[in-house]
Amino acid sequence: MIHVQLDVMMAKRHITTTQLANLVGITPANISILKTGKAKAVRFSTLAKICQVLDCQPGDILYYAEEQ
Repeated sequence: MIHVQLDVMMAKRHITTTQLANLVGITPANISILKTGKAKAVRFSTLAKICQVLDCQPGDILYYAEEQ
């Protein structure tokens, strides 16, 4: 299962959902969906922009762990 730790990276960078949404160009609701792991998909262009804004790598936000 793919896990999302966007909230962790946002906390490290001291950025709010609203700030990130404005800088990435998507709605705060979509950032919240990503943060909670409820997203079914994410565009590479969106992921790239998030990584650019947060100065991180995709692996800092997403990771794989087997379901238990």
